[in-house]
Amino acid sequence: MIRPRPIRDLSIEGGRFISAASGLVRTGDFIYVIADDEYELGVFPAQGDAPGHLVRFLPGELPTDPAQRKHRKPDVEALAFLPGALLALGSGSRPQRKTGFLWDLDMRGALAGEPQQLDLRPLYDALDRDIPDLNIEGAAVSGGHVLLFQRGNGRGAVNAVIALDLAAALDSLGDGRLDAGAVTGTRRHDLGEVDGVRLCFTDAAGLHDGRVVFTAVAERGEDTYDDGECIASGVGMLDANGDMTAWDALDSALKVEGIEVQHRGDEMVLLLVADPDDAGSPSSLLAAPSTV
Repeated sequence: MIRPRPIRDLSIEGGRFISAASGLVRTGDFIYVIADDEYELGVFPAQGDAPGHLVRFLPGELPTDPAQRKHRKPDVEALAFLPGALLALGSGSRPQRKTGFLWDLDMRGALAGEPQQLDLRPLYDALDRDIPDLNIEGAAVSGGHVLLFQRGNGRGAVNAVIALDLAAALDSLGDGRLDAGAVTGTRRHDLGEVDGVRLCFTDAAGLHDGRVVFTAVAERGEDTYDDGECIASGVGMLDANGDMTAWDALDSALKVEGIEVQHRGDEMVLLLVADPDDAGSPSSLLAAPSTV
């Protein structure tokens, strides 16, 4: 069983905090956290617990009313490190959620220049025809591919990993979009159940040897729009062929939505962010030795 320990709350300068953490990348001197109900990216120091700051990736302001905010939010759920850049993707679960951004990084891992807005409709409209209740919640780079993780918490109940050729994806990203022609395959997965509730993908991170570590949660309900009670979560492993080889549950029912991996010698340490589904509570950054 995985027993994560809190490292810090995701507090922001000026007394704010991130309350709906959905994706995580650690690179160089920085930790980046995306929240699914914001137009801004959280930037935190990789060391220590000093407050982070927010940088805008979409113009405008979201409503403060919770129902209106949920209706209009871009639902950017997936955050991944590409060669020299940060890639963020909306879930695709609603028309306004088929957008994302690409942000260049410098040698220290700091954001460079301005974010490039992405049109994900060419890819997502094609995926919509094959995958019911599209809901992309994670992304990772592994073995020459960008892997997208479909969370099967809708009525269609499809957990899947969609593989995009990395070179083809980078080519289309240079033009501000992701194209369906980059897809090299889709593999569906049955992650099992906890007390009759399906486990569903929420994020992933690629390892140097081609394996991929992922998070999954069991959340009551069959709706990609409304939140339900999270009753269990855990971390699993896919081998270089995409076969699930390991799974271990967390010791608490945290709704873990982001994962990153640190290597300390021979030890693999997991960094995790959890979404409390409460706008009044900050998300947490947690760490745990890997047991998968």
